[in-house]
This record gives sequence, C-alpha cells and structure tokens, in this order.
Amino acid sequence: MKITFLGTGTSQGIPMIANNDPVCLSEDLKDKRLRSSIMISWEDANFIVDCGPDFRQQMLRENVQSIDGVLFTHEHSDHTAGVDDLRPYTYQMGEVPIYATERVLENLKTRFAYIFATEDRYAGAPKLHENLVDVTPFELSGVKVTPIEVLHGNLPITAYRFDDVAYITDLKTIDDLEKEKLQDLEVLIVNALRIEVHPTHLNLEEALAFVKEINPKRAYFTHISHKLGFHAEVEKLLPENVFLSYDGLKIDV
Repeated sequence: MKITFLGTGTSQGIPMIANNDPVCLSEDLKDKRLRSSIMISWEDANFIVDCGPDFRQQMLRENVQSIDGVLFTHEHSDHTAGVDDLRPYTYQMGEVPIYATERVLENLKTRFAYIFATEDRYAGAPKLHENLVDVTPFELSGVKVTPIEVLHGNLPITAYRFDDVAYITDLKTIDDLEKEKLQDLEVLIVNALRIEVHPTHLNLEEALAFVKEINPKRAYFTHISHKLGFHAEVEKLLPENVFLSYDGLKIDV
C-alpha cells in the first residue's frame, strides 16, 4: 500500500494570500502546502480522500492517470471544492464513485446542483455515483475500510481506516469507542494545525499526545498552517516515529 500526500496545508494553504509571515515567504518547498488530501493506492487501485480546490493541480503534479473513487471526510470547501475537476476521470469511467455520509452528500447536491440534477442536466458536468457511508465498514478493491467519527468542534467528520492505515483530518475530539477502531496501526495520519490551542483542530501538543495514546508504529502530521512554523525546525522537535508530512511525500506501508 502506498500513500501520496497530495496536499498538507490547512484551509487557506501556505503561502496564505496577503500574508507576509516568514513561513509564507519561505523558499523551502516543504513549506509550500496545498489543501489537505491523500491518494491511497494498492495493486492497480487509486483512491482519493478529499477533493479540495487544489485537486486539478495535485493530479497534474503527480501525473495521476486514473482513479477508482473519492472518499469525503466532510463538506468544508477545502475538502470538496474540486468536485467539478473529476470530469476528466468521468470521461474514462463513465461515473466516478464517491463515498460520503448522508449529510455531506446532501451538502454537495446543494452546492453543486448542476452535477446532481436529474432533469435538464448540464451535459459537461461530471458523472458521479453516490455511495452512502455510515458506521459500517465496507470494502474497496479488496481492502477493508472502517469509517471513524471524530469531531471538528461540533461538526462530525468521517476519518477512514484502510487496513492498518488511518487518515484523520480536522480532529479536535474523539469518543473512546471510536478510538478503539484505531488500535494496532502501522501508520496514523492526523492534523496538527499550529502551536497555539485552536477551538476546532488539534495543535501540536495535542496531536503529539494523541499519537502517544494511539501508539501507531509511525505517525504523520498534516493539515498544517503557517502558524506551526518552518517544516525543518518543527521536524527536529518530533519523536523518532513521528514525521511532518509535506506535499508530494510518498510512503509505503
């Protein structure tokens, strides 16, 4: 199994528009972050988790010729705004499977009504096949996928476990029963927004405590803002099994 970090930034990315923070001005490519998303691949399958406003750029950068579906964590724009750019893949597949909770699907149908219209549908719109995600594990191309509910403030978010890999974004709190789904992980990917405490995201201290509690073999931080600091400097502060991800990073599991 291979994980490609398509984007590792927070909702506004790094550099942030109209911001002259030193991290935003950094020349280190690891400090330049598109909106958070991963591609998880095994055998001939490629699945995307979240399809944000940088999706087109990410697919071109990684030269992704085909995908098998998109899983959504939640409806916020930095995780969904690239839906229309699924069109080239629909030319290949006819329909691109998407996976999301009922709330997220309804949100997408409102915001992208022309894509989901049943009458007078715009001919150029991407064709998507809806798959409802709830608490029930399901299978994708032979791999067990376990949905995990976490909270982003008061908003439920769907994290996903793929065999021994878990991808969690926008986490602030998680119920003990959901934590049980995260036992015996090879790789945990989780958000670490900044140094200061944030009302709806883990900060660095909280993210490190969460990794220590879950105890995966390896952990990677993502959904990072410029307020976390320079990549090279933050990396030096992390335990030996914890890493700061960056755009384009590829890891094997």
